Amino acid sequence: MSEQQRRIGEIRVDRSEGFGERLLGALLDRAHEMPPHLIAPLVAQEVARIGGREVSVLLQDYEQLMLMPLTGRGLLTGAPQPIDASPAGAAFLEARIVEVVQDGGTRMFLPLLDGSDQVGVMAVTLDRVDNDDRRLLRRLAGLVADMVVTKNGYTDVFTRARRRAPMSVAAEIQWALLPPLRMSVPQVEVAGILEPAYQVAGDSFDYALNGDVLHIAMIDAMGHGLGAAVMATAAIGAYRHARRSGVSLAGIYAYMDEVIAAQFGPEQFVTAQMMQLNVTTGHLQWVNAGHPWPLLIRDHEVLGQLEGTTTLPVGFGGQEPLVSEGVLRRGDRMLCYTDGLVEERAAGGEEFGLAQLIDIVADVERAQHGTRATVRELSQALKQARGGITSDDATILLTEWRGGTADYLTLLD
Repeated sequence: MSEQQRRIGEIRVDRSEGFGERLLGALLDRAHEMPPHLIAPLVAQEVARIGGREVSVLLQDYEQLMLMPLTGRGLLTGAPQPIDASPAGAAFLEARIVEVVQDGGTRMFLPLLDGSDQVGVMAVTLDRVDNDDRRLLRRLAGLVADMVVTKNGYTDVFTRARRRAPMSVAAEIQWALLPPLRMSVPQVEVAGILEPAYQVAGDSFDYALNGDVLHIAMIDAMGHGLGAAVMATAAIGAYRHARRSGVSLAGIYAYMDEVIAAQFGPEQFVTAQMMQLNVTTGHLQWVNAGHPWPLLIRDHEVLGQLEGTTTLPVGFGGQEPLVSEGVLRRGDRMLCYTDGLVEERAAGGEEFGLAQLIDIVADVERAQHGTRATVRELSQALKQARGGITSDDATILLTEWRGGTADYLTLLD
């Protein structure tokens, strides 16, 4: 061994814990076997170690209108906070820390981010705030979000906190079926919403990012109520099974068609829109099975429908479909939706229609907000334009392609 190698070997990395590491580490160590209902009180206890007080944990409700407070020992429990008109709502929508100076200190609102999906907001008051506090609390909020999502898999505590109305069995099934309502990576972002949140039955969507390919599906099962929810569950299950088996889009359609026909008979069907987007090149492939065509949005203007070759709805035994292809430009958005948005009829009997949908999408897009905010605003604007009527499911899924390559190891440097 050379002298230089010997000296390098003697260099020791400082592995001692700093204050922030001790706080986050203690929380993580204790949270492993902590019952779910004690997570938020544990967070309040740990925040007190840095002089924080009046800790609140707020989770988004199913309609994405309000932030609902968790209850528990050591938590400040107040009224639900509106997402559209509160500091907590701004932190939630914009995924950033919001600070409000008030008598006795600064109230901080920190987004709870599980990956890129907004879970809710953590609020805490400190006498004084510096950048070290901001960095530590931001990381603490990320840990809290991960714990809420992880423990939500075996508790009803967080689910109950999010509800503002009774939920139907069909809606219960559909919500359990969904992926996160938002996913964002440097190359692409997806955001969705279901209406009516507490009564939805036959609508669903799914997506998965596998390497450079984003898989997207939106389905609308025939009928209403529990029967539609069961059919939608079978359709999404068949879609995932075929997708994970590595078959083509045409093969995915064929397998879904076989499953629905075998289980529900010749009179039942599911409309579907299935897509595969290469997030590096923007190359897009899609199969439309009797579903409304997606809207293509460029530079925040609606260019029109993303049309192509259509085939029979899933379950009708259609022939092998032709796969449509195209290439997106950076910044392009695709809006997938179900027919409940356009087929709703007002009191006078007039159908809402595609033209009105396009007009409202154009109005909302002019604000040039992010996908999550755009989806929320669009859902609310459409509900208002239909006079608050939602007699059929009305689901939206918005995808924005940004392009480029993403070397995630480089991003970590």
